[in-house]
Amino acid sequence: MNNCPELIHELSDYIDGVAAPEICAEIERHLHDCPDCKVMVDTLEKTITLYREREEDAKLPEDVRKRLFLVLDLSDKT
Repeated sequence: MNNCPELIHELSDYIDGVAAPEICAEIERHLHDCPDCKVMVDTLEKTITLYREREEDAKLPEDVRKRLFLVLDLSDKT
C-alpha cells in the first residue's frame, strides 16, 4: 500500500477489525510513515468510541432538534 487513497478504501474494514491480517499490516506500515493518515485514523477511532459511549437515552431537547432540522432543511418525521 503505497498511497493514501488505497488506505481509505480499506479503512472501514480495518477499524471494524474485519480486514485480512495482511491488509492490516499494510495499513499499519502506512500509518507509521504517514502522519496525516495516522491523525485521520486516530480521529475516526475516537469519534466511533465517543459515539458508542454516549448514553442511549440522550436526546436533543425538542426546540434544538427542530432548529437543527430547519437549518439542515430536513423534514421532522418523528
